[in-house]
Amino acid sequence: KETGEERRASAISNAIAKVRDSNPVETTSDLTHIIKRVVSDHTVTKTLSRVFQALRIAVNGELGCLERFLDAFAGYLKTGGRIVIISYHSLEDRMVKQTFRKLEKGCVCPSEFPECRCGITPTLKVLTRRVVRPTEEETSENSRARSARLRAAEKI
Repeated sequence: KETGEERRASAISNAIAKVRDSNPVETTSDLTHIIKRVVSDHTVTKTLSRVFQALRIAVNGELGCLERFLDAFAGYLKTGGRIVIISYHSLEDRMVKQTFRKLEKGCVCPSEFPECRCGITPTLKVLTRRVVRPTEEETSENSRARSARLRAAEKI
């Protein structure tokens, strides 16, 4: 549920657990058959995509790698240096957006404080107020680009 954003995650995991009690789930085909029994025919393709994407993200530790990168990248940029990040999943994009906002804001003092006491200054200026998505022309030339989201920032 956390990495695949699948609405039927608990029903799918319950079905997997039930099958595993009698037979091991050893192949992707086994998993596909279990999922097909849980979801409706018109959502099965999207559901399968989300489940296998979630497995890939979890097995490869992709969100952890991205989190470590986002924690460190500003230290490597020189003033005026720019960073452009293309994400292909909403969880990745959310992490990038939140990091950019945090580094652009700087101060973490409560809003009730009359003045800043934390001493944290802004590190970035976000260059893309809204996420940049591929054009129709780009997606017609490369269908994999359809889920791409681009964000850019400059170190100040």
